[in-house]
This record gives sequence, C-alpha cells and structure tokens, in this order.
Amino acid sequence: MLWTKSFIPTLRETPQEAESVSHKLMLRAGLIRMLVAGVYSYLPLGLKALDNIERIIRQEMNAAGGNELLLPALQSQELWIKSGRDKDIGTVMIRFTDRKGRHMCLGPTHEEVITDLAKNYISSYRQLPLILYQIQTKFRDEIRPRFGLIRACEFIMKDAYSFDRDEAGLDLNYQAMLGAYKKIFERCGLDILVVEADPGVMGGKVSHEFMAPAASGEDLVSSCPECKFTKTFAEGKDGSCPECNTELEKINTIEIGHIFKLGTKYSSTLGANFLDSEGKQRPVIMGCYGIGVSRLIPTIIEQNYDKDGIIWPDEIAPYRIVILPLDIVNEKIMALAEKISNELADTGIDALLDDRDERPGIKFKDADLIGIPLQIVIGKEYLNKDMLELKIRRDNKKISDTPENILSQIKGALNG
Repeated sequence: MLWTKSFIPTLRETPQEAESVSHKLMLRAGLIRMLVAGVYSYLPLGLKALDNIERIIRQEMNAAGGNELLLPALQSQELWIKSGRDKDIGTVMIRFTDRKGRHMCLGPTHEEVITDLAKNYISSYRQLPLILYQIQTKFRDEIRPRFGLIRACEFIMKDAYSFDRDEAGLDLNYQAMLGAYKKIFERCGLDILVVEADPGVMGGKVSHEFMAPAASGEDLVSSCPECKFTKTFAEGKDGSCPECNTELEKINTIEIGHIFKLGTKYSSTLGANFLDSEGKQRPVIMGCYGIGVSRLIPTIIEQNYDKDGIIWPDEIAPYRIVILPLDIVNEKIMALAEKISNELADTGIDALLDDRDERPGIKFKDADLIGIPLQIVIGKEYLNKDMLELKIRRDNKKISDTPENILSQIKGALNG
C-alpha cells in the first residue's frame, strides 16, 4: 500500500481532549477521531489493528469449540423486563419507543437475546453442550466517557455463551474459555492478571476478570510480586499474600475480559429448558464470556509504547513493514522500494510504502509514531554501497545489509 493513497492523518501536537497515553497516541497516529464524547470513527490504521484483534479472537474461539453468530443490536425492552434487569441496568441503557409504539433499546449486552434464541432451539440434552459467540457493537449511555476507546458509549465486544446439561459441563466449558482467553491476550502482546471477581448485575456465583496492568487503568488490584496471587483491591492496607506472605502491591489495571458461571439465572427466568435423559424438563446451565474488543487497542498501546510512539505487537500491527525511500525523485531508490513492496506482497506480507515527498526526518518520526514493527530504509547507503538499513521498532536495533539478505531475513522471520 502506498502512503499517498492511504488515509493516515498523523498529528505533531496532542489534541486537547486526549487524556491517557493511549488516547494521545491513537489520535496522533491517525487511528481514531472523535465524533462526540464517547463515540469514535475508526480510521484505516485503527480498523486494520481492530481486524487483526478480531481475527485472533475468532481463531481461538473456534479452536475452543465456539460457533459464531450475530445478534441484533436493536432489542425489545420486554426481554429485559422479563429478566428483571431493566431496573438493574438503569440509565446506562439507551431506550426509545419506535413508530409502532414498541419499547426498544440499543443493546448494552446480549444475555437476554441469546437466552431467548436458545429457548426456541434447544429442546433435548442431545443438543448440549453448545457454545455460541459474536463480535458485536454495544451501546451504553456512560455518564462520563473517558480515555478514548477505554470507556466509550459505543464499543465492540466479543460475547460468548455456553449451554450445558449440568454443572460438570459448565466447568469444562468455563475452563476452555479461560484457556482461550489466555491465548488471545498472549497473542495480543499483553501481560494480564486473572482475578476472582464479583458477578454484579450479570448474576451467577463464579466469575473471573482479566486485568491488564496500565498506569492509566481505573481498576485497582492487589498482586503478589513473587507468586502472582491476585485479588481485587480493598480500601486501606491490603496486607500480605496468603500464599507466600510477601507484601502485596497495588496495581492500576484495565479490565479487558470477564467470564461468568451464570447457572440458571437467565434460563429459569426466560424459560430456556431441555428434556434430560430421563425425560424430565430442566433449565439449561449457562456461562457467559466477554472481551472488550475495541478496548484492547488502547490497552495494547498502554503496554507497548515509548517516547516516539506506538510499538505494535507483530500480530496486531496494521502493517508488518514500512518501506522508507528517502529520495522519491531518485529512480534507483524508488525502483528498489517498489520491487521490495511487490516481493513482500507476493509472499503475503503486508507492507506500507512511504512514497511521500517529505524530508527523511518527517518519515522517520511518522514511522516511529504509527509503530510498524519493521522499517526498511533506502537512502544514500544504497546508492553508494548497495546496502539497506533494517530498523526493529521495538528495540530500535539497526541492521545494515544487502537488499537480498535483508529481504531473506524478513521473509524467514515473518513467515516462520
């Protein structure tokens, strides 16, 4: 892809509305733009990163036995009244009456909708277990949207639901989802803490939160630096670790995932029943598993940046490589830049070719800001010595070598 054909509106100065590090960098790197408070447009680089995150989630969810579907964002308030959560959710729910007089809402979550679907499909124990998931836009009328995509009014979530005949089946699916989540976050380049949590308005008896340490995080947890025991932070002194007696540390975190053993909270209320092996009718045993998909982008940045900009983990990067010809008027330099771009594309490697007529300093600053993992620099060293420079963004290590050797190393590393 040519930079001149792309829409990458980088900024030299930080916009006034930016709060956290990730918010500042997402705006400066041209990933997002705000429409109104809590509502954002995803620009091409931001959307490519989002697509990569969703690809990882789909791969791991499918490997864990999930079936993807897509539920409506537009919901009837009647379902929420039946479940009793219409009052629990309160003013966060965006409610309205349509032209037919129906009381509708924009879905803040989908437990009621998925249970209603299961009620009309599941009738026998032979149809269980079942895992259904979606990646869907949610809407919540936040009192105070903050930190860009971290707390927004319109956001993207992955929510999965398991349906089982008994608690033993729920335990198996719960552990499968726990394992899948760890793989997802590892592939996203994140360090995480898993914490036993309060199910809250979701209901159920058991839940775990997945927390990513970040300086701008609003959630506090207490964690042991030795054995990694973690719990939610209690006001006042949190004391010593119950496992190894080491003093616990207070850590700011961002919640990026939450899983719940719902049991029969929704199935009993909404009538999602099945016939067991003895012909008796019983409520389906449910679990719920959520990931803040759009929230992962700023969270990844919070853990992967330096003074010059974003440092994307390899699997999340909008492009794997940025090619920087430092003199676009020079035919020899541009011919090589295009040749490298085409060769990489032929092997399935996505590269961005900076063909702008800009000073080298501007190209270097923008390349560092948008955080592409590898930079290929084509300048005077190529004209004089037939040598290129390969810069690794994460540690700023630079390697000089021939074009052939540089390309061979890149193809071997990225395709391997």
